[in-house]
Amino acid sequence: MNVNLPAPGADERAHSDHLVALLREEIASHGPMPFSRFMERCLYTPGLGYYSAGKAKFGAEGDFVTAPELGTLFARCVVRAVEPVLGSLGPEAGFLELGGGSGAFAEAALLALDAAGRVPRRYMILEPSADLRERQRERLRAALPAALFARAAWLDGPPEAEWEGVLFANEVIDALPTTRFTARDGEIYEEHVVLDGEGRFVRSDRPADALVGGAVRHVERDLGREFENGYRSEILPQLPYWVQAVAGSLRRGAMLFADYGYTRGEFYQPERTDGTLRAFYRHRMHGDAFFLPGLQDLTASVDFTALAEAGNSAGFGVAAYMPQAQFLLAAGMQEFFENDYLALTDEAARYRLAQEVKKLTMPDQMGERFQVMLFAKGIDAAALPAEVMAADQGSRL
Repeated sequence: MNVNLPAPGADERAHSDHLVALLREEIASHGPMPFSRFMERCLYTPGLGYYSAGKAKFGAEGDFVTAPELGTLFARCVVRAVEPVLGSLGPEAGFLELGGGSGAFAEAALLALDAAGRVPRRYMILEPSADLRERQRERLRAALPAALFARAAWLDGPPEAEWEGVLFANEVIDALPTTRFTARDGEIYEEHVVLDGEGRFVRSDRPADALVGGAVRHVERDLGREFENGYRSEILPQLPYWVQAVAGSLRRGAMLFADYGYTRGEFYQPERTDGTLRAFYRHRMHGDAFFLPGLQDLTASVDFTALAEAGNSAGFGVAAYMPQAQFLLAAGMQEFFENDYLALTDEAARYRLAQEVKKLTMPDQMGERFQVMLFAKGIDAAALPAEVMAADQGSRL
């Protein structure tokens, strides 16, 4: 156990031990487990995975804080940015949020959409975790007027029927089970998880299959260089298929992704020799992916160039790309902040509001580490947010 991290309680330890036993059994029965499979099992095993069990994940009581947990500014800026798209599509337009988290974004977004007169026909939340779905449902039922709550709908899978509207995802792609690879003697290897003589999880590299090897070679061609011997990082060869799965039925509209990550050239910098994989446990970030499976979040940064390619393959065009701070400012955050600040009389509340802005926009917080990418499909350029489009830095991709 990592001695620098808090010790779990007895119930938490038993929970993790149960998942560890299942992982050991699978490895013993089927051999080396691809790291992507290990990550998937740690995060999504029904009843035991990090996102599938009842433990608090978000906010002060959880393991990390997302932008919607800080306050309402983030959601209101997103709504301001997509208002023109929804307006151009008319009253039948829908809104699809991928991975609803605690429900904080949906609550603030629905109220902002209502205030702007842009309430979608349905506000859909695609949430694979039954536990999180119930938490979201309870939160929205308590926080929203009945008529507004009635617009919310939870999905087990992507919409099958064609629809028009806006798809939004905040910190979703970083939680997709990632493939870890390494280059050695001109060959590409995929990282697997095996058991040592004492039943502990350890890393083992195996020759990459055609899908993984082809994806890595594509990146090398795009970068114009081969990875050096021993270089290790992450890649999502399944990303084009995932985007097609979640957005293939979106006939007209926009997609907006916010996540921490880089352009491809920044992601695969030669000096970043061990990738971006990290774990979060009780607001502490560390590098031990094998620590307490089921009790910690596992995540890797996003290659936004790969996301752009995946969106293009699904029939979307990249409309804008920029750091989160630039996006929020272009989407009206200064106006929202000033109005909120003047409306507050409590100095403590004003301080919290100022801290929210700082965390969302400062370079060493979320402002530069997080990026935002806007896609469009089948809509007129006039339906896109002019201020956001003017801040585009897509040439960096």
